[in-house]
Amino acid sequence: MPATAVIGVQWGDEGKGKVVDYLGSDASLVVRFQGGDNAGHTVVNSHGTFVLRLVPCGIFHEGTRCLIGAGVAVNPRTMLSEMDRLADHGVKTGGLLVDRRATLVMPWHPTLDRLEEEARGEAFIGTTRRGVGPAFTDKAGRWGLKVEDLLEKDWFARRVRQSLDLVNPLLTRRFGAPAVDPDAVVEQYWALGAGLRDLIVDSVPVVREALADAKPVVLEGQLGVMRDPDWGTYPYVTSSSPTPGGAAAGAGVPSWAITRVIGVAKAYSTAVGEGPFPVGEESEIGAYLMDRGREYGAVTGRPRRCGWFDAVAARYAVTVAGVTELALTKVDILDGLDRVGICIGYQVGPGVTCGVGDFPTVRLLQRAKPVFEYLPGWTTPTAGIRNAAELPAAARAFIRRLEELVGVPVRLLSTGPNREEVIRLT
Repeated sequence: MPATAVIGVQWGDEGKGKVVDYLGSDASLVVRFQGGDNAGHTVVNSHGTFVLRLVPCGIFHEGTRCLIGAGVAVNPRTMLSEMDRLADHGVKTGGLLVDRRATLVMPWHPTLDRLEEEARGEAFIGTTRRGVGPAFTDKAGRWGLKVEDLLEKDWFARRVRQSLDLVNPLLTRRFGAPAVDPDAVVEQYWALGAGLRDLIVDSVPVVREALADAKPVVLEGQLGVMRDPDWGTYPYVTSSSPTPGGAAAGAGVPSWAITRVIGVAKAYSTAVGEGPFPVGEESEIGAYLMDRGREYGAVTGRPRRCGWFDAVAARYAVTVAGVTELALTKVDILDGLDRVGICIGYQVGPGVTCGVGDFPTVRLLQRAKPVFEYLPGWTTPTAGIRNAAELPAAARAFIRRLEELVGVPVRLLSTGPNREEVIRLT
């Protein structure tokens, strides 16, 4: 069966976890394909409310296998903690697997993350300081560790020492920080590895078998296209690709097998961390949306910058990622407003405007001012509605306008945080 990629088309925090949880009941396999424990997916269902940072959001469906793919940076402590919490709530994790090629987040990575952010001064990126960026730096530099290194202690000890031969001089000479004791790391991580060893697999036959199944494979991304290191607002980006191209590489799925790309977007815009965010200029509505939508980072608790829906960024992300349909979340947060806004362009200089279909460089985006179009709001609430016929006419008009601007249809509409609060649109 072909694969479905679920990706964010904004700056992250779009509600991908809910969409994956919703799709998970019909999936043979759910694969988390990139990122690390630096951001969380919030899932609300009959088991409770969960923030999952590594475990795929299909875990709540018995019979659906879940795989942490090769493209993920795995912090063993975070993964084991998530598994324990799921078990405490009666969620079975027997179908969880982790690819042997996945990158390990080591104890020195959060330290480097913090030191590097401090060294940037006013040019800091706004990382969560969980070490995911430095872990991917080590991967690209070819001295990082892999999950499979936890399978043999002598080999693991050798790999730790090789990495620290490079890392410790950086810590001590560049940053004046203490060196890391390799023996202590080996003992600590070897003990943590005991809880993971039965889950470590070669994912190639797992994915091949799932693609031959009658049920679809769902590929779960983290963050959004605007945080992609190549196509996003670099350098204010993540360190792995949240696009379908990243999904193919990080999950080990042939690119031709990804035939459905669901772009997840909020009915407004949010961004956590630093970097240009033109629609966040309108502070009054931003404060309202942050409060009404409870817009705080799932992992860090940091407040998210908020603003009206940015159709310029969304159309760009849809184009770059080859999105085939949208899942629009949090439309209920707009209930009761007299009017709702959509950003349809950026003023980047005197007499110079970038419209939908154009996307400026970060250099220009830093000084871009949003150009808004306003539509009538709706007083009849959408919250909890599960039938498209019950949507207010003004809400339907808003959705149609988004479809026109972004260029793909809205097929899933979320009207609340719970799994069941979803409308399928045709």
